[in-house]
Amino acid sequence: MHTDVLIIGGGQAGLAAAYFLTRHNIPYVVLDKGGEVGEVWKRRYDSLTLFTPRFYSTLPGMRLDGDPDGFPTKDEIAAALRQYADDHQLNIHLGTEVLALGKVEGEFVAETNRGSYTARHVIVATGPFQTPWLPPMAKQLDPDVVQMHSAGYRNPYDLRPGTVLVVGGGNSGAQIAAELAASHRVVLSVAHRMTFLPLTIAGNSIFLWFDALGMLNAPSDSWVGRIVRNRPDPVFGFELKRLIAARRIALKPKAVRAEGRTVHFGDGTTLEADNVIWATGFRFDYRWLRMEGALDESGRPLHERGVSPVEGLYYVGLPWQTSRNSALIGGVGKDAETIVRRIASGRARV
Repeated sequence: MHTDVLIIGGGQAGLAAAYFLTRHNIPYVVLDKGGEVGEVWKRRYDSLTLFTPRFYSTLPGMRLDGDPDGFPTKDEIAAALRQYADDHQLNIHLGTEVLALGKVEGEFVAETNRGSYTARHVIVATGPFQTPWLPPMAKQLDPDVVQMHSAGYRNPYDLRPGTVLVVGGGNSGAQIAAELAASHRVVLSVAHRMTFLPLTIAGNSIFLWFDALGMLNAPSDSWVGRIVRNRPDPVFGFELKRLIAARRIALKPKAVRAEGRTVHFGDGTTLEADNVIWATGFRFDYRWLRMEGALDESGRPLHERGVSPVEGLYYVGLPWQTSRNSALIGGVGKDAETIVRRIASGRARV
């Protein structure tokens, strides 16, 4: 099948790109390996709540019901993305996994589990959450220890009774640790000093203040952008902080090794764990992107604000593609519009 623009990834970034391509009347196809729109959100842990309010958690042209100042759940976002695709009649081919992308005689060729697609342009919109990463020490734990990545955790019923070690102090790790404190003994291992920020200030979302101060849209190479980028993400909300202060969650430094049921920490202490949840983030996986000049030596995309040195290849949804907003559902639309405008202007010159 041939199209003008091939979008790889049907999450929020891919849908935003499809929305703007539709508005420009540019033929396109979205390829997504999931079985339904919003599947990635739907698969996350049951209690996941966004730390951005509803008014800051939508794509251009997207509806999200409820209190605009309230915080949506992951199921709300999944349902809203499905409705978004229906409302705008976006051209999405589900259940279609891209196995390899190359370029032959100036035309992109995508090999998928459902055949080949060709296109003049490609937008890679696979997002920041590609492959869950587990540290090597995970393999040293006893098989009796229940362990999983935060991407695979759903609720406390996934776990055995006893002690839960949560490794990783980002917002997912913080929310999961706080939830489990009601049913388990919880120990949280964090490699850096945690910073807690309120969800609201003076009755307004902290993201409204961030926006007003220019922090969300500060270019990644600006001095503000560099400061924000080089700091660990803060934990939004004070629930975890209160549980730590009340000694309902114990705090440990970085986990450095494991053997059997014993996990060793950077301060020399140990813990006998019944369960371990690795909230250790994700890694990019672009091994399917088989074009000279597309990736650097570490396998990460080469690009300038989403524009690849490979002519006709673009990205939307990369962390810090242009700013902190680039990977947020409320900010990815701006990058998508910029990339689509570039494609549209190139077609007009042909």
